[in-house]
Amino acid sequence: MDDVNRGFSSWLRSPGHQAWLAQEGHRLLGFARAAKTAQGFGNLDDQGRLPADAIAETMNTARMTHSFALAHIDGIPGCAEWVDHGVAALAGPLRDAEQGGWFAKPLNEGGETGKAAYLHAFVALAASSAVVAQRPGAQALLEQAIQVITTHFWSEEEGAMRESFARDWRDEEAYRGANSNMHSTEAFLALADVTGDARWLDRALRIVERVIHQHAAGNDHQVIEHFTQQWQPVAEYNVDKPDDGFRPYGTTPGHAFEWARLVLHLEAARQKAGLDAPSWLLEDARRLFENACRYGWNVDGAPGIVYTLDWQNRPVVRHRLHWTHAEAAAAAAALLQRTGEPAYETWYRTFWDFIDTRFIDRVDGSWRHELNPQNEPSADIWPGKPDLYHAYQATLLPVLPLAKSLATALARVD
Repeated sequence: MDDVNRGFSSWLRSPGHQAWLAQEGHRLLGFARAAKTAQGFGNLDDQGRLPADAIAETMNTARMTHSFALAHIDGIPGCAEWVDHGVAALAGPLRDAEQGGWFAKPLNEGGETGKAAYLHAFVALAASSAVVAQRPGAQALLEQAIQVITTHFWSEEEGAMRESFARDWRDEEAYRGANSNMHSTEAFLALADVTGDARWLDRALRIVERVIHQHAAGNDHQVIEHFTQQWQPVAEYNVDKPDDGFRPYGTTPGHAFEWARLVLHLEAARQKAGLDAPSWLLEDARRLFENACRYGWNVDGAPGIVYTLDWQNRPVVRHRLHWTHAEAAAAAAALLQRTGEPAYETWYRTFWDFIDTRFIDRVDGSWRHELNPQNEPSADIWPGKPDLYHAYQATLLPVLPLAKSLATALARVD
C-alpha cells in the first residue's frame, strides 16, 4: 500500500505505531511465561498467577507454543524454552499414545477423552510454527497432526472438517461447526507454507466456499455457526446457553472479523502459489467486515463489539470480549493492506483506541479478557487471563504481508 499515492498516512507504515505494537507484544509475552506447568500450559488468573490446582489444557498449550514460536522466530530471546516445553507436552501427556490424536487435557487429570477438530487444528498450527522455528521434535509432531487430520477429520466429500469423535474414533458427533472449520482454515494455510503442499490451500478454499460463500453470504454475510451433519443450519442451537464460550447461540461478530482476515490470507496465498483465487474472496471479506461493524459495534449505546447477535441482528450477549477486538483490528489491517482504502484505516485506529483504553491492563498485566455491557471488567464467560494467542497475533499481523502464515512471514522465507 502506497500511503502517499493514496492520499493519507497509515499507522501500518508508522515507525511509532510499529514500535508500539512490538512493545505491547513483548509485554504480553512476559505476562504469559507464568502459565508454564509440568504438563503444558495452564490458565492464569487476573493478576497473572498460576493457581495451585492449574491443569494443562491442549488448547492453551498449543496456542502458547504457537505464540512463543512466533516470538522466537521474530528474534525475541528466551522463548525457545517455552516452545520446546509446549512441543514436549503435545508429544507427551496431552497426546493419546494408544489411539492417536489429542485429549483436551492429560488423562491423569480426568475429564472427557473425546477428540475435537478445534483442538487438533491448534496442534497442527503449533507444530507448523515450531517447525519454522526449527525446534527439536516439531517435525515429528507436525507429521502426527497431519496424519490424524487427514485420516479422521478431513472429509473430502464435504470439503470440510468433521467435528469430533470418541477416543477410539467412533461415535462421530452429529454436528458441524463453523468455529472448528475456521481454525482449520488457519491451520491449513500454515500447513501449506510449511509442507509446500498446495492441497492444503485447496482444502482451505473448499471450507471457505461452504461456510462463507454459501452459508454466510446467503445470510447477509452473518456467519452461521452451527449445522447438522448434513450442513443444515441449526438456528436454535444453544438458545438456552447463549453465552457459551465456544458454541454460543446466534451469530458472533468476532468470528466474522476473523473469517474476513483469513479469507484475505487465503486469496493472497493462492495468488502467490499461482492458483485460482476467486474474485468473490475479496467481496466476501469486505461484507463480513462491514456487517460485523454495522451490527456489532456500538449497537447498544456503548462503544465496543458485542459478543453475539440473534437472527434479527439484535444483541443477545452484550459482553465485550478481548479476542473479538483483537480480531477486528487485525481484519481492518488486512483489508487496509489489500485495498488501501481510508475507511479501514479509520476502523483500525478506532479498534486499537478502544483496546488501549478498555482492555489493556497496565496494572496487573496482559489484557482484560472480558468487559460487561457497561465496559467494566467481568468474568462471566472467560475468567482470568489465560489467552495469549489472539492479542499477541494482533500485534504482529498489521506489519506482515498477507500472502504467508505468521511463522513463515516472520521467518522472511520466500
